[in-house]
Amino acid sequence: MTEPDRRRWWRTVRAKVVAVTLAVTALGLLGAGLTTYAIQRQDVDESVDAELTRAAQQFRRIAQANADLPVAGILRQAMQQTLPDRTAGSIALVDGSPAWYAPTTVPVRLEDDAQLVVLLGDVPADDRVRLRTVTTDRAQYRLVTVPLVVDDPTAPSGLYAAATVRALEIETLDRTWRTYLGVALGALAVTGLVAWSLLGRVLRPLRHLRDTAAQVDEGTLDARVPVTSDDDVAEVGHTVNAMLDRLQTSMAAQRRLLDDVGHELRTPLTVIGGHLELMDVEDAADVRATRELALDEVDRMRLLVDDLLVLAVADRDGFVRPVPTDVGVLTDDVLDKATGLGRRTWRVDQRADQRCLVDPRRLTQAWLQLASNAVKYSADGSTVTLGSAVADGTLRLWVRDSGVGIAPEHQARIFERFERTEQSAGTEGAGLGLAIVAAIARAHGGGVDVSSTPGVGSTFVLHVPVTLAPDEGADGTPDEPHDDEEGPA
Repeated sequence: MTEPDRRRWWRTVRAKVVAVTLAVTALGLLGAGLTTYAIQRQDVDESVDAELTRAAQQFRRIAQANADLPVAGILRQAMQQTLPDRTAGSIALVDGSPAWYAPTTVPVRLEDDAQLVVLLGDVPADDRVRLRTVTTDRAQYRLVTVPLVVDDPTAPSGLYAAATVRALEIETLDRTWRTYLGVALGALAVTGLVAWSLLGRVLRPLRHLRDTAAQVDEGTLDARVPVTSDDDVAEVGHTVNAMLDRLQTSMAAQRRLLDDVGHELRTPLTVIGGHLELMDVEDAADVRATRELALDEVDRMRLLVDDLLVLAVADRDGFVRPVPTDVGVLTDDVLDKATGLGRRTWRVDQRADQRCLVDPRRLTQAWLQLASNAVKYSADGSTVTLGSAVADGTLRLWVRDSGVGIAPEHQARIFERFERTEQSAGTEGAGLGLAIVAAIARAHGGGVDVSSTPGVGSTFVLHVPVTLAPDEGADGTPDEPHDDEEGPA
């Protein structure tokens, strides 16, 4: 592994989390071990002191029981009746010199430590029972000294001493501590391996997310995050995939839009440019004809641009602004405006006399577009019927004509941008009208459907979820209900 790779590895979330986990675990184990060790060290010291105190008390009982014996006899009885444990030893002195020793089975031989023997010999005969720590070149002892006091002032002085080698007492504890350290290191190693493996599984979706983002950054919108689990991190993958789906769809739509717009604008520009090149500037009639043709093509491009602007803002907030709207009045208004679209028999077969929260301007735009579409594909004098209804929280607005109809294979795609069918050949328009209707319906949270039979006619239904508004007029008084009526012939 190269140095840059090593630095990059240490900067990964996986390595940082594992390092922090091991550090926290190590501190916890170390703190628990040191605390336990200190408590056990204190327990060992207290246990040694208690054992030495019991030895001193036992010596005094033996001395009292053998008070009729001389000093040497008392000390001899005490040495015979006391047996120190494996880490302790005992010795008896008469007039400062060793007189009696512990049995040979006792491994700790106090008489072998000359410095200790000298120290014991200097203990005053009238000293009290004393418990202390003594350090010599040979060892560190926890020592208890018990002077033997008798009534005869001429009798020699006696001293009983018992001592524990502190290092031997601590040795077992240290061995346990070393075992604990080994187990703790093993536990840290296992914790690190488990954490590394678990984090690898948990962070795998994030690595896939990183790789996918890198592919997207290179321009590959087909890349997706592999999702193999159902946890919270996997939800991020699902969300990103959904975002990429929308982004890919949007980019594809934009590319298709640019292609279609380029195609639609190229034709009028080519027409204008060709006529301008061929125009005879000396011929006034030719100039007027070319001018009228150019203006007509410019108007067509303006309408195309206006439609594209509507579609461009249709997905933005604020595109529709719902206000309390009387649907019956809206139906009559649309009918009045639609009568100017063509010589048709205009009718209303149903009118919703209710107030709903909708955007009347956008719904009028969509409804008139459907009416214009009906005029475009029907014959003069044929009947075009409008209607509105509110049921189950849904507003339905429809236009029915008796025109050429739409083939079944075309009905699913007529609401796409720049989509034109065989029936639309020879008609004006860029194929954006029904796309605008669908965009307005979607902006209201609804949609638009079509049912059509070729040679019989078509029915377009715009449906949006609505909330009913208070049934009041502009002056605060209830609106008068409208009777259902047919539209003007």
